[in-house]
Amino acid sequence: MATITDPIRQRTGPSPEALAQRYARIRALSEALAAPLSDADATAQSMPDASPAKWHLAHVSWFFETFVLRDHLPGYRLFDDRWPYLFNSYYEAEGPRHARPQRGLLTRPSLEEVLAYRAAVDAAMLDAMPMLAERCGELIGLGLNHEQQHQELLLTDLKHLFACNPLGPAVWPAAPTLRSCADEPTPVRWREGPSGLVEIGDRGEGFAFDNERPVHKVHLPPFALADRLVTNGDWLRFIAEGGYATAGLWLSDGWAWVQREGVASPLHWRRADRGGWEQFSLSGWQPLDIAAPVAHISFYEADAFASWAGARLPTEQEWEAVARVQDPAGGVQLDAAGPVAPQVEALGEESPPLFGNVWQWTGSAYRPYPRFRAAPGAVGEYNGKFMSGQFVLKGGSCATPRGHVRASYRNFFYPQQRWQFTGLRLAKDL
Repeated sequence: MATITDPIRQRTGPSPEALAQRYARIRALSEALAAPLSDADATAQSMPDASPAKWHLAHVSWFFETFVLRDHLPGYRLFDDRWPYLFNSYYEAEGPRHARPQRGLLTRPSLEEVLAYRAAVDAAMLDAMPMLAERCGELIGLGLNHEQQHQELLLTDLKHLFACNPLGPAVWPAAPTLRSCADEPTPVRWREGPSGLVEIGDRGEGFAFDNERPVHKVHLPPFALADRLVTNGDWLRFIAEGGYATAGLWLSDGWAWVQREGVASPLHWRRADRGGWEQFSLSGWQPLDIAAPVAHISFYEADAFASWAGARLPTEQEWEAVARVQDPAGGVQLDAAGPVAPQVEALGEESPPLFGNVWQWTGSAYRPYPRFRAAPGAVGEYNGKFMSGQFVLKGGSCATPRGHVRASYRNFFYPQQRWQFTGLRLAKDL
């Protein structure tokens, strides 16, 4: 999900002191997220799309060690010259690597050894930060944004892993949350978006990944976005009215996926023993809150729901055009380690936040912007080579570190994937 120099932009870089403080803060959050885990918890892998927590912790350290310390710090020696093979993700230019579906077989190195690796990389980075900030500050910025992406992945991968355990264990005790007493979903209100010629993409005002550029203009016919996310209560109606059994609502590939996989509800839902529904969370199984945003749905499910609701998915350009005037650090996002989950939205505001809670599927294919160019070298593999067969999501989620996203941010997943905190906001033509 993202590159360097031209691919990333940070027009005015932070001071070495500020960069060191940000580096230490972000790196500390990763370790806080993993603090409740045993070595076994951190080693297991629930499916090929997910990675063990231990691997996430090591991989982001490999990124700094490889692209910053190895390439920019004279005399640096690798912590262990066998580990790049283990912790390279998909960088072909960096050579062969351990197969992704087999990361859960890496019982060694241990979690303790991985944490020692992180400490060694951190010591080298912070000691050399004055020189590194001047020589490759943009690259360090990329590495920190990359680590924030893996913080979210670590949480969602853990949730999927623990949901596979028949005991339904909790990573953290349940936190107090705002729950609604409403029996019916709040009616949707429609907010008209800007139409005509609008500017889309990174304007060069801070950090951005290469897939957000170059800035360009698109024409938007009149449209409106729903003032709230689709909720669990909305989804219960979709289920009750045969949404998963009505072929006419589904794209052909989506209907084939529903039939093949036996899909009948969002991921991490189950019927409770005493009736009703439960939802798996990072605090184990919890009663379903009908007013909270629905999460863990695929693009196929989002598109079928929109058809059932007489609406459609927004395009990424529509969503971005509306979001440009909002604070991207608003809404429910990750502030500290804990049992993150989508929360009931505070409705009734003139401009309810578009950001946070769940990533919002759009109807836009993940493709390059006009005149997009990937950077040369290994770091240029970050985004461009994935621009096929995936769809764009916008807005961040409850597991996205606050301050990480912006209106132009483009997340992307394959249409059948739903282990992330993925939901939707409806759109319609005017």
